[in-house]
Amino acid sequence: MMEIVWSDPAIKDLDSLYDYIARDSEYYANTFISKIFATIDRLEQFPKSGRIVPEIQDDVTREVFVGNYRIVYDISGSVVRILSILNMAQQFQDPR
Repeated sequence: MMEIVWSDPAIKDLDSLYDYIARDSEYYANTFISKIFATIDRLEQFPKSGRIVPEIQDDVTREVFVGNYRIVYDISGSVVRILSILNMAQQFQDPR
């Protein structure tokens, strides 16, 4: 099983997303964040289930989707590192 590690930018993205949704509804913010965590939890067993990020075209940098958001992550050994959570319209800028 893979270990999930969050990068600082991804934590900030998650906090910002929660704050944005919570302006209208804390209930929906909590529900959406729970969906994000459930999707990320699946990466522990299926790290290559996401597609390759089009901007990077690297087999270890992948993304999964929750609603209109992209969860970008990379795989290194037994670690899945969450890099960013972006709106679908945003381009991924590799922070590494």
